[in-house]
Amino acid sequence: MAVLGRSDVNGNDMIENLIAARKSLKLSLEKSKALGFALEKAGPRLDEINQRLPSLEAAVRPIRADKEALIAAGGHINRAIGPAAAVLKVFDAVHGLEKSLSDPRNNLAGYLSVLKRLEEALRFLGDNCGLAIQWLDDILEYLEDNVMADEQHLLHLKKSLKGLRESQSDDERARLDGGLLNAALDKLEGELRRLLTEHSVPLPMSSSPDLGEQAVIAPSLLPVSVIHKLQAILGRLRTNNRLEKCMSIYVEVRSSNVRASLQALDLDYLEISIAEFNDVQSIEGYIAQWGKHLEFAVKHLFEAEYKLCNDVFERIGLDVCMGCFSKIAAHTGIVAFLQFGKTVTESKKDPIKLLKLLDIFASLNRLRLDFNRLFGGAACIEIQNLTRDLIKRVIDGAAEIFWELLVQVELQRQIPPPPDGNVPILVSIITDYCNKLLGDNYKPILNQVLLIHRSWKREKFQERILVSEVLNIVKAIELNLETWTKAYEDSIISNLFAMNNHYHLYKHLKGTKVGDLLGDSWFREHEQYKDYYAAIFLRDSWGKLPGHLSREGLILFSGGRATARDLVKKRLKNFNEAFDEMYKRQSSWVVPDRDLRDKICQQIVQAVVPVYRSYMQSYGPLVELDGSSSKYAKYSVQTLEQMLSSLFLPKPGRYASFKGRQLSAKFNNGVADLRRTTSAVV
Repeated sequence: MAVLGRSDVNGNDMIENLIAARKSLKLSLEKSKALGFALEKAGPRLDEINQRLPSLEAAVRPIRADKEALIAAGGHINRAIGPAAAVLKVFDAVHGLEKSLSDPRNNLAGYLSVLKRLEEALRFLGDNCGLAIQWLDDILEYLEDNVMADEQHLLHLKKSLKGLRESQSDDERARLDGGLLNAALDKLEGELRRLLTEHSVPLPMSSSPDLGEQAVIAPSLLPVSVIHKLQAILGRLRTNNRLEKCMSIYVEVRSSNVRASLQALDLDYLEISIAEFNDVQSIEGYIAQWGKHLEFAVKHLFEAEYKLCNDVFERIGLDVCMGCFSKIAAHTGIVAFLQFGKTVTESKKDPIKLLKLLDIFASLNRLRLDFNRLFGGAACIEIQNLTRDLIKRVIDGAAEIFWELLVQVELQRQIPPPPDGNVPILVSIITDYCNKLLGDNYKPILNQVLLIHRSWKREKFQERILVSEVLNIVKAIELNLETWTKAYEDSIISNLFAMNNHYHLYKHLKGTKVGDLLGDSWFREHEQYKDYYAAIFLRDSWGKLPGHLSREGLILFSGGRATARDLVKKRLKNFNEAFDEMYKRQSSWVVPDRDLRDKICQQIVQAVVPVYRSYMQSYGPLVELDGSSSKYAKYSVQTLEQMLSSLFLPKPGRYASFKGRQLSAKFNNGVADLRRTTSAVV
């Protein structure tokens, strides 16, 4: 029992020990597990600590730096922070101005004031950013030299400072405000355009060619208040290097306005080609319009634009003013006006062209002072060159045609006379032409043109040279008429031709400037010639008809009634045949002057009709009872008188040149191409 008892006690102790050991192991395992878990969690923390060690090292590095270096670093930092802080403060102020730059239309003065402050702020930023960057560069260099900052941190600072330095270029500096200034200036340009557009109103004009009745243009086309606003806007935009854009806007708007003003004048003819000017039907009317339109454009439109340019740009300078004005003038038609004149000078030569060239010269001469004042600056050099070239062409062309007139008239002498006995176009044109050249309208102009032309050749010119040349042309016409009179094979139409032309010279030159130079004896001579040839014409033609109505052998009816009837029939037949032949031949002849035609027809009627009436009253009954009476009593007295009174009427389709072109209704004075020498004088 004792042994058993001792054994039981030992067994219980052993179990308790095992249990205790088991608990101890379990506890150890749990601690090991907890420790493992703790170690597992400590790994990332150690990695994190490891990663933070460099920054901690950098943070404590200044503590390890030299004491004197640390003390000096404070001064460097303070010097860098001051400018940088000021720049940042101004930068914040710049963006604070954005709300005040909404619309210049509402308050232009306030807008310009804020804009000026913005410019000043940006100027401060532009001037001081560089200084701040320089101080920051210095502190960076100091930290780097004294190993007082982490290399990564220094690298980041260097990168930032490099970006700041690049922002100091002109293009980048403009973006310091985030584009605020450019946006504000764009709005100001828009306000400039709006003010110009809303106050640029085309002049009210009628399309009537009589432009002299147009109302006088006001001294300025814009209100003074608007001009002041434009000047203020231009000043700000000019400060910001936007003057060229301003000029472009001004020229665009004002040019459009001038073109709209001219639109009512129908200036399409300015684009006409040289080929179209070969047609004389258009040249005279267009040049008359051209002179009036050019004078109106220069004295009213361009004059007003010139003054307005001076008013708007007076604070900027004359060069800018003239630059804008020259572009407006060029864009709105002055060049087209001058080109039209050049086109006229390049058209073919003929007498009417001389008068038209003189018209062009007169228009340009009237505007000479205006041209010199408006277009005399260096900016208008193109207009000056075109004007000088046109004047030279006009003077050369007019002088050339004038000095060739006499030769060309002489050359026409070789051409056959008109087959209808009419006054040749050459005679009609040249007589009227000479009257105009020596008239009050053209003589002073032609004298001036010839004087200038001779001066270019260093030759003298006197007024008597012009008069002498015109008189020589008239003498050449007289010689032409003498030659043409002798050229007819039929002497009767030769006499009619001579009568027509002597009377034409008498009537169309008497009482004129040319006529005063020719003298009274010259006119008496031509009047006598007219009467002489009229008498010869009547005697040798219609004056012979009454001879066919002889009463010989009929007075006493000596041969009986039948014999008398036969004689009457024979004589009436001969009269009718002679009348028909003469009437047929002369029905195509012409006496162009109405008074002369009525007179010569009346003389023919007086020579023929009374004799015919008396004869028919006396002997008509002898043939009227005959069955064939209509063969002999062919015409009644009334019919005969009507036929004779209707002779020599002008035919439609009169020609205006020696080439046989039909005269246009537009031109009353005709036109002749004196270079042609192979066509009939019509």
